[in-house]
Amino acid sequence: MDPVRNPYSPGAGRKPAALVGRDDALQTWAIALKRAELGRTDQPFVLYGLRGVGKTVLLSEFRRNALKKDWIVAQIEAGSGKPLRELLGEALYAPLADLARPSSGKRLLKALKTAVSFKTSYDTTGTWTFGLDLSGTPGGGADTGILDTDLKKLIHDLADAAEEEGVGLAILVDEAQDLAVDELVTLCTIAHAAAQDNWPALFAFAGLPSLPRILAEAKSYAERFQYSRIHQIDQSVVAEALTIPAAHEDASWDDDAVDVVVAASGRYPYFIQQYGQETWNAAPGSTITARDAEIGVLQGNNQLDSGFFRVRWDRATPSEQQYLRAMAADGDDGSSSGEIATRLGKKPKSIGPVRAALISKGLVFAPEHGVVAFTVPGMAAFIGRQIEL
Repeated sequence: MDPVRNPYSPGAGRKPAALVGRDDALQTWAIALKRAELGRTDQPFVLYGLRGVGKTVLLSEFRRNALKKDWIVAQIEAGSGKPLRELLGEALYAPLADLARPSSGKRLLKALKTAVSFKTSYDTTGTWTFGLDLSGTPGGGADTGILDTDLKKLIHDLADAAEEEGVGLAILVDEAQDLAVDELVTLCTIAHAAAQDNWPALFAFAGLPSLPRILAEAKSYAERFQYSRIHQIDQSVVAEALTIPAAHEDASWDDDAVDVVVAASGRYPYFIQQYGQETWNAAPGSTITARDAEIGVLQGNNQLDSGFFRVRWDRATPSEQQYLRAMAADGDDGSSSGEIATRLGKKPKSIGPVRAALISKGLVFAPEHGVVAFTVPGMAAFIGRQIEL
């Protein structure tokens, strides 16, 4: 079929043409938005799961839904090498600039001045004016250099301004497990304060399966946050991820073709999009057959091996690749650190630095003490296909 009309879109964080199987999370977020506007703030949302399950897509949908209600929204991605101060400051500039106007209310003007001071806390060469004279306006003080103090002042004043505007403030953090410890502690503290005092502010974090443990270690009360493990798409609706986009382009899938792609994908959203895209391109007619799907899966596997899996494999050093090979013997279910050491013929302590490096690179995570697992599904099978040199 016409590749220009292909409705499937594999890619990190790209919204699929049909976002299925996430209704519960979206409904919970929608309720939280309404509650916050009534002064009834909920605890932070935490989305966690393997890579490829659609956490970033869901977090971005949270952002879109808040923007539809004219909220002040900042979405950031940790692990980019920039500190939390800069990430949040720059993410907030555009929404605040859009709100700034000569007729702004007192609380909004105060928040703008506080944002200006926050900017100077990480960038002494740049200034924000928002096109307004804020010299006689109360506010500021978010430039002490103490992260907890500055960020709490900024978010409190922004939430106050949002309330004046009849909306709320949403702070969304992707790859939250990559935040520095002090940054994570600060966000937990502020989010907890916002919920306690009913600021019209909502927080949402997304990250790997280790994120709940990391949050709880940062602050014990983080155990009371709202946790949602994001799994594969439920069997009852997974077919819709393929059939709905096709129907919008006047095409259809045979049931057998759907079964082929669903089985190959393991119901992981990223893989569904990859196989769907390749199957569409392979299909000669407007009805996709099982044969088309089989070709699409083969071509999709080639794409995944040369991209999705390959970029991760190539980031590992030779010694790290040996460690990953030792893990692959257990499939995707996780491996005992002691067993890995035995397979490598080394003492557990001696391979600790390799394990730590792989966790830092986001290639593995520790679901529990003494256990490691791959952060992406299918990685063990990919490693099994690699010739050991």
